[in-house]
Amino acid sequence: MPQIVQIIGSILLALIPAAIWGHIFYYKSPEKRSFAALTFIMGALAVFPILIYKFSWQFFPWMNAFKVANNYKDDIIGFSNAIVLPLSIIITFMIVGIIEENMKFFSVKIVDDDEIKNIDDSIEFFIIAALGFAFTENILYFYNIWDSQPDKLLLSFLFRSCFSTFAHLLFSGLLGYYYGIAHFAGPVLQEEIRSKNSFWAKIPRKLLFFRREKLFYEEKLLEGLLFAIGLHALFNIFLEMELTFMIVPFLVIGYIALTYLLDLKETHKNYGKLLNYVRNHPHKSGVYFKRNTLAELEN
Repeated sequence: MPQIVQIIGSILLALIPAAIWGHIFYYKSPEKRSFAALTFIMGALAVFPILIYKFSWQFFPWMNAFKVANNYKDDIIGFSNAIVLPLSIIITFMIVGIIEENMKFFSVKIVDDDEIKNIDDSIEFFIIAALGFAFTENILYFYNIWDSQPDKLLLSFLFRSCFSTFAHLLFSGLLGYYYGIAHFAGPVLQEEIRSKNSFWAKIPRKLLFFRREKLFYEEKLLEGLLFAIGLHALFNIFLEMELTFMIVPFLVIGYIALTYLLDLKETHKNYGKLLNYVRNHPHKSGVYFKRNTLAELEN
């Protein structure tokens, strides 16, 4: 079969899950089409730095992080009598999660950082970036399967469409939730302090709040990354250990959780209206946790 036919066919196959999942989540909370399209493209392009990194192993073998993980193949971790994992597998898939989730993270940060007006926006943009990432990944995957094992193409298409593509959306969507909280660190932290009516709420804001805000931002961002990377690694471990019976409940629970977060009233609060001319978190503009909020203006 001509190579061009396989390439076009792989692109068309990859478009199907992208269109279906995109329809499901985009219409839950539609974003501006121009930014949604650009985010998708950046997510799709985010695969290529990873490919370049892997290609560089031919010339710089020491850069291969998976070789480091392979040093621990004889170290075994047992979760029960039935489940025993080499430590190398856990390290390998944690590395995969770190690389892929960070690439999707930067896709959103580069394109849509200034367009995020509430936590729901953040979740949605991260889902769109993940959809673009999965689209390119699926093209490469379908092409390789078509070229080497064409008899398994249909089964691979069904699995990648139903499970792997949504898994990308799930991991990034959860990261988007935490990034949204971090993005609006100031207003969110203010609400938490006031709701608890704690001693800290009575201390003048200028004495303490900025430092706590910075820590809150970093804490939530790290929490989201660890959560997404950990779930990503767990999903890959299920596949590697052929624990396929765990994948369906894992993703069903994930879909329920993601839908719940998208429907939360708190995620739709327009925190962007609280800010005047300056950023509410570290940004390339140079403004770092310095702002005028409505509360400050009123005081």
